[in-house]
Amino acid sequence: MDKKKRRLVIRTILLSVFVTLIGYVLYTNLTNSNNGVVQTGDQAPDFQLETLEGEIVKLSDYKGQGVFLNFWATYCPPCKEEMPYMQNQFEEFKYKGVTILAVDVGEPKVTVDKFAKRYGLTFPILLDQNQEVLDSYGVGPIPVTFLIDEEGKVVDRVTASLSEETIKKYMHSIMPEKYKD
Repeated sequence: MDKKKRRLVIRTILLSVFVTLIGYVLYTNLTNSNNGVVQTGDQAPDFQLETLEGEIVKLSDYKGQGVFLNFWATYCPPCKEEMPYMQNQFEEFKYKGVTILAVDVGEPKVTVDKFAKRYGLTFPILLDQNQEVLDSYGVGPIPVTFLIDEEGKVVDRVTASLSEETIKKYMHSIMPEKYKD
C-alpha cells in the first residue's frame, strides 16, 4: 500500500504542476495577445538595417516623409508579383515625399541582389538577416506592408497581396500634405 500511495501523491503533484503551467501559458497568451504586434495608430518602431549597397538606414531618417514599409522575400510568390508595381509607384511618388523601404527577411545578400537586378528595383532594399525588425513589428506570414505617415505613425497594416492600383492609393494616403494638390 505504501508504494501505491506514494505513486498517487507523485502523480497528483505532477498533474497539478502541469495544469498550473498550462493555465499560466494560456493566461499570458490571452492577456498579451498584441505584444510585439505593431498596429494602426502606433508609433512605428525605429530600426537600423543595411541596404544592398552597404549603406546603413534608419526608419527615423525618413521622418517628414510617408513610408511604404514592405516585408518580403524572394521565395514569396505574392511578393514577386508586387515588386514591379512597387517599382512603378516608387518612380511616381519619390519626388512627392513618399518612399518605399522593402525589408527582405532573412535571405542571403547575393540572393536578394540578384532578384533586385532581375526586377530592376531602385527603391531601398534593406536586409533583415536576423529577422529582428520582422519580430519587432510582429510580422507573421509575408508580404506585410505598414503605411507610415510623415510623423512616424502607422496609418495602416496590410496583410494581403497588393495590386498596382491599391499600392498607388496607399502611397497617396501617406503623402505629406504639402505635396497634395
